[in-house]
Amino acid sequence: MSMLLLAEQILNGLQLGVMLFLMAAGLTLVFGVMGLINLAHGSLYMVGAFVAAAVAGATGSFVLALAAALAASAAAGALVEVLVIRRLYGRDHLDQVLATFALILIFSEGTRWAFGSFPLYLDIPGWLAGPVTLPGGIRYPLYRLALIGVGLLVALGLYLLISHTRLGVRIRAGESDREMIAALGVDISRLYTMVFALGAGLAGLAGALVGAIQSVQVGMGEPVLILAFVVIVIGGIGSVRGALAGALLVGLTDTLGGLFLPWVFGHYLGPSAAAGAGSALASMLIYVLMAGVLIWRPRGLFGGAA
Repeated sequence: MSMLLLAEQILNGLQLGVMLFLMAAGLTLVFGVMGLINLAHGSLYMVGAFVAAAVAGATGSFVLALAAALAASAAAGALVEVLVIRRLYGRDHLDQVLATFALILIFSEGTRWAFGSFPLYLDIPGWLAGPVTLPGGIRYPLYRLALIGVGLLVALGLYLLISHTRLGVRIRAGESDREMIAALGVDISRLYTMVFALGAGLAGLAGALVGAIQSVQVGMGEPVLILAFVVIVIGGIGSVRGALAGALLVGLTDTLGGLFLPWVFGHYLGPSAAAGAGSALASMLIYVLMAGVLIWRPRGLFGGAA
C-alpha cells in the first residue's frame, strides 16, 4: 500500500468529517438547547442541495447557489420551528420522533413535487475544478480541499459565536437552565427559532457543498442523518467541540477502514472474499467506535461542554 494512497484517503476522511460536522453541529445544538430529537434535520440538508442545484442551473453562479441554499434551509428551519417544532418542546421524545418523521415524508414529497423525481447535478465551478499538487507529490482535487477549508472555517466561526458573543452566552445558558434565562427576560421562543434556523442553515450548506460531488436526489439526507447522530453520540450531546472531534473520528474511521480492512483480509482470503469481508466490516467500524466511546465515556468525549 503506497503512502500516496494513504495520504489521499486521510484527506478524504477529513473531507467527510468536516461535512458531517456541518450536519452534526446544528443537530447537537438543537438537542442540547431544546432537548429535541429532530429526525427532519436530514431533510434540511436535502433542501439545501436542491436549492443550490436549481439556483446554479438558473444563474450559473456557484457562490450564489451556496448563499441561496444557506438562506433557504435556514428559512425552512425557522418556519418549521414556528409551525411544528414549537409545539413539541413539552412533549416526550416519542412524540418528537413521530412528528419529525412525518416532516421527513412531507419534505420528501414536497421536494419531489417541486423538482421532480430525477436526480439533479451541481457542477463544480471552473475555479475549483481539477487537482492540485500537495507536498510529497500528492495530487488531490482542489474542490475537496476547499470543502475541508470551509468546514474548518465554519467550526472556527461557531466557536467564536458560542464563546465570544451575547447570543453564544444565551445558547450556553439555554443548555444549562432554560427556565432561568426565561425568568431573566430572554425571549426563549426567539432564541429557539434562531438556534433551529442556524442548525438548518448549516445542514443546507453541507448539502449544497456535497451536492457537487454526488447526485442531488430525494432522500439523500437520511443516510447522512444516521452518521450525524453517531457523531453527536461520540462527541457528546450539546457540544460543538465534541461534534467536530466526533465527525473527524467518524470520517477517518470510515475511509481508512475501507482502505485497510480489505488489504488485511487479502493476506488470508482470496481477492473477492477479502474485498467483500473488508467492506462489510468497514461499514460496521463507526458503530464499533461509538460503542467503545460509550463504554469508556458514557456521556461522549465532550459531554456537557459547549
